[in-house]
Parts: sequence; structure tokens; C-alpha cells
Amino acid sequence: MNETIRIFAIEIRKQAIRPDNHLFSTAMKNRIFLPSQIIVILILLLVSHSRSTVAQSSVRDASNASFGLFENEDPLEIVLQYDLTTYLRRKPKEEYIKGKITFHPGSADSITRDIRLRTRGVFRHTQCYYAPLELNFRNTGFGYSDLDSIRKIKMVPQCNPGRESEKYVLIEYLIYKMFSTLTDTSFKVRLLTVKYIDSENRQKPFTQFGFFIEPVKMLAARTNSMEIESRALTQKTVYPHMIDRIAIFNYMIGNFDWAVPNQHNIKTFKPRVFESEYLVTAVPYDFDFTGLVDASYAIPDDKITGTTSIRDRIFLGVCRSREVYQQALVEFLEKKDEFYGLINEFPYLDAKQKKKMIYYLDTFYEQCTGKQRIVSVFLNSCKNF
Repeated sequence: MNETIRIFAIEIRKQAIRPDNHLFSTAMKNRIFLPSQIIVILILLLVSHSRSTVAQSSVRDASNASFGLFENEDPLEIVLQYDLTTYLRRKPKEEYIKGKITFHPGSADSITRDIRLRTRGVFRHTQCYYAPLELNFRNTGFGYSDLDSIRKIKMVPQCNPGRESEKYVLIEYLIYKMFSTLTDTSFKVRLLTVKYIDSENRQKPFTQFGFFIEPVKMLAARTNSMEIESRALTQKTVYPHMIDRIAIFNYMIGNFDWAVPNQHNIKTFKPRVFESEYLVTAVPYDFDFTGLVDASYAIPDDKITGTTSIRDRIFLGVCRSREVYQQALVEFLEKKDEFYGLINEFPYLDAKQKKKMIYYLDTFYEQCTGKQRIVSVFLNSCKNF
């Protein structure tokens, strides 16, 4: 570009100094100092070049910047546009539906890209009106490093229409946040307000809460590990302090819908730098079937669990000594105020629901008084895998 400007300036000057040139004669008649015109033209060209360079630089910078998908606590506004009728009636689990996603990182900003999506899940796939979603971002090119690193991402919508189902998805989101206060080896989540638009114009647009779950590969990269799947894994093959934390946390929230074998609502990882050749890390997920959420559809099989109430608690951890359990409970006692703060300061649940959640957690902490009562519960129901 600079070479073009130089050649252009030389050529204009050559033309200007020729006495027979019309530009020269006109300038002389009107007493116009022609070199000043040249300077103005050059300045305009340089400004144009500068703006172009800045614009190209901005694009390059954006590609290296992070969108901060899981670093921001504020709800992210997104728009999903796809064939809602096909999604609701057929719930395609194998084939993808073409769609568009729009991110609204700010009131005046938006990013729209073509994506593909399909349904996922097991229980909620059949029981929920709005089945859980998997969004495929492959080859999308958002221009942000974290978004462009994502090939597939899970989205949890509310299960059914109505405020009751909205409450369930918000509480489940909070449970993920609660576990993350205990350890970084956990799934990050991002709360969403999702506007759904039917690409076929057969249904009216509607807006609901939902949340993104950090992709497994992103968690593995963040924790310098790799996912492994094996039927041979048991609680005894997980680092003891990790599986004890998971077992007590699931007991606290009233979750007995998990197991390490077959990795049922548990993901397992092998650290790339490991202390033991035989032990793995584990991360729980999928918390809608818990006493803390208390979803109307969450009815336990009493033949398996021995109860028909999701509000009951069942300890499914591996057997330890009384001293090990007492030590494992320390971080739960230390995090009590933080757990309660997450609930009380959350602006999207009403006071009645918060009170119900706090009451349920209170019943756990009442058992922890002196630690003896709850440790006895653990010892009476623990498993020798």
C-alpha cells in the first residue's frame, strides 16, 4: 500500500510540472498551489490505509481473545433458531437439525453463526417436553479462542413449560456451582436466557432459562488430564479424597442416582501427571434427580433404593474409618456459609424456594453436629466395593 501511494504521488507531480498540462494551466490561472492538493490526497489515502489496517488487526485480535463463556457469572443471552416442531415431536438423537445461534455478550453486541443440534439424555429425553440438547459448533468460527475450541457442548433447558420446571433448572445450576466451591475438578456451568425461534414459523417464539455445561475436553485440558471410560472402574480406583467428597456431596443434596462403574452420572479422568498409576479422578454431573431439586418427576424405584421419596438421603460411598469420614466432613462445614450464600444471593429464585432449599441443607448440617451422628450413618450404609 505504501509503495502504491509513492508511485501515485510521483506520477501526479510529473503531470503537475508540465507547462502544457491542463492541471498546471488551471492552477496558474486560479493561483492554486497544486502540491497542497497532492498532500491532501496523500493524507486521505494514508488515513484510509490506516483504518483498513486497524480493522484487519481487530479481526486478528478477536480470534485470539476469549469470550469468557465460563468465566462470567451473569446470565448469557442467546437466541436459538431451528425447526422446533421436529425437535419437539421427533426429538432426533442421531441426526442433526440445522439451526442458528446468536450470542448477546452485551446490549448492543451480537454474534450469529450457523450450527447443528440434536437431542441427548436418557430419562429427560423421554420424560421432558424439552429434551436436553447437544449443540455442534464444529467449523463455526466465532472468532473467540474458547468458543472456537468447542466442538460440541451440552445445553440443559427446562424440562417442561411453566414456572415449576423453571425452578428445577435453576436449582440444578446452583448445585453445579456448589460443587465447584469445593474443587476445581468440577464442571463449570453458565446460566442462559434462551430465546427459541421456530425457523419454520409454525410456533411462537418463547424465552426460558437454561445453562451450558463445560465440555469434557475443555475440563480435561483445564485439569491436565484425559477422559477414560471403563466398566472395571470402581470407587476404590478413584483418588480417596475425591470419591469421599463426591459421596458426601451427593448425600448432602439427596442424590443416589450415580455410580462409578459404567460411569453413571460420573466422568472419570486420568491425570497426565499422576501420583498413582492406578487411580483416577472423578467429576459428578446431572443433578435433577435429587432431593434438593425435588422435581415432581423424580420418583425413585423403591425396589432398588428402598425408598419412594426423593427427599430421603442414602449414602453410597465406599467404607472408610470413622476418622477418615470426620476429616472429609471438615470442608463441608467450612463451606456451609458459602453454600447458603449462593442460594440466598441468587436473584432468580423466590424467597419461598430459597427457604425450602436452606431447610433441606439444614437437615444435613444438623446431622453433622459433633460429626458422630452422620459418621454413624455413613458406617451403617457404606459399600465395600
